[in-house]
Amino acid sequence: MSGITNDNDDYPAAARVPEPDAHGQAAMLLVESLIFGLIERSAISVEDALDIVEAAAEVKADIAVDIGESPETMRRSLNLLAAISDSLKLDVKRG
Repeated sequence: MSGITNDNDDYPAAARVPEPDAHGQAAMLLVESLIFGLIERSAISVEDALDIVEAAAEVKADIAVDIGESPETMRRSLNLLAAISDSLKLDVKRG
């Protein structure tokens, strides 16, 4: 049976989800940790942090259009910022 292949054994390259960028992951973790650290030390409020994340999302959307970034890349970036915002909103509800 050698030489027989099954199309289900391997997805085409276009269907594979790329592995997240290590630099990007580290940067996001660092920024999110910094935001929560500043909140914990009362340097900024949760509301201030939410405003900052919202501003970043607006800038990201504007820049993406200006540089011709793909809609998929912009969507993934905005989803990451939305996840940070959602996490911060949990702190608002608890506080």
